[in-house]
Amino acid sequence: MLEVENGLNQQKEEFAMKMESLSQRREELGRKEMQLKESLMKFDKFLKENDAKRTRALKKSLDERKTREQKEAEVLKLKDSIMALVDKRDRQGKIVDTNLIFQKYLESVLETTDEFGEVKDILSRYDTLSATNAELIERARNAQERTERDRLIFMHSSEEKNNIVLNYNNEIAKLQTKLEESQARTAKWQAECDIALKNATQKSLLLGQVKMATNNLFNLVKVHLNNRLNTSIDTITQLDKIQQFILDLSAIATEIENQTSNATATYRQLAYQPLILQSQLQLEPVAAT
Repeated sequence: MLEVENGLNQQKEEFAMKMESLSQRREELGRKEMQLKESLMKFDKFLKENDAKRTRALKKSLDERKTREQKEAEVLKLKDSIMALVDKRDRQGKIVDTNLIFQKYLESVLETTDEFGEVKDILSRYDTLSATNAELIERARNAQERTERDRLIFMHSSEEKNNIVLNYNNEIAKLQTKLEESQARTAKWQAECDIALKNATQKSLLLGQVKMATNNLFNLVKVHLNNRLNTSIDTITQLDKIQQFILDLSAIATEIENQTSNATATYRQLAYQPLILQSQLQLEPVAAT
């Protein structure tokens, strides 16, 4: 047993030395990683600054080009506007020359009648009559459209109501068939529901028994561990704790079994050593003879 304990202590010391060496390597790797990150951050900052300078230069160049193109477009637009205004002036001049004939005609009308005092009175009377005529035409067109729309609505409504009545009759027949089928299904489902309720009652009883057994086993484990487990009413949590306890207990039993086997082998070796020495001492005189 002393040799086993010494071996275990030596293994612990070797393990501690290895862990210390790994900790030192981890710290060294951490320092190198920090240095690498700082180098990468500096290089990334340098690249970003260069990209920003290049982007500003390109933006300035594009802005200047865009401004020049806008000015050129404005110049062309102004030239087109000037040409359009010149054309408009020429057209309006021709229209004025053409309308001089009507101006002279209206002035001659004023000389032959006392109803109008000025040319604008004649034009105002013409505008009034034109507006009245247009309003009457619009009213007639609207009345005709309303009549046609009402006729179409009536025809559509009559046809729609006939279709509705036919659909209702068909729907009533379908509903009657569905009612009969539903009544048959209801009877079948009622029987299945009774069977399912009976099965559910049996399963509920079995589940209650399983929960009670699990709770009792959990309480035994909790007592065995001196109440170090947190109290829980959840069956899944209790099963997990029970499983963990069984696994830990199995591991402890295996470890004890291995230690017992090693100790037995050592004891047997120590017990047989005196017999071996005695045999060797008995054989030495015979060999000398």
